[in-house]
Amino acid sequence: MENNSLAVFEGKNIRRVWHNEEWWFVIEDIIFALTDSKDPKQYLSKMKQRDEPLAQGWVQIVRTLLVLTTGGNQNMNCTNTEGAFRIIQSIPSPKAEPFKLWLAKTGYGRIQEIENPELAQDRAKGYYELKGYPKDWIDKRLRGIAIRQDLTDVLKNRNAIFGTPEM
Repeated sequence: MENNSLAVFEGKNIRRVWHNEEWWFVIEDIIFALTDSKDPKQYLSKMKQRDEPLAQGWVQIVRTLLVLTTGGNQNMNCTNTEGAFRIIQSIPSPKAEPFKLWLAKTGYGRIQEIENPELAQDRAKGYYELKGYPKDWIDKRLRGIAIRQDLTDVLKNRNAIFGTPEM
């Protein structure tokens, strides 16, 4: 996996770094991309004043990481995807609205899948189709997942792999 990379949102670069098996994004770049603020640090400071819960949870979602910049490697405040979503929720900008709508739609979809698990299977099938996998491959893949889940449930019930046998 490449250590540093750029994500692009509407022509704006968002620097990211691979850390602890996930992408971490430069917070200033997110702010700049969604607000066009000339001073993302100042914008962020004011945003944390407006959103006290965000300010209180800041140390849980932010890490200072070494990021490749045009001037060389620098320590920058970064956040993972979950933290980025939390920060985006606090940005009162029309550019942030598509992200907020997407988050709401995704969350609603997952709640519907809890009520009707077949929807999750349909979603997975749709993703495989978008990736261009053949129909018979998709069917075999979904059957394989179901069989593996059934086997795991049987083994779990017998304490074969997830616990110690009852005496």
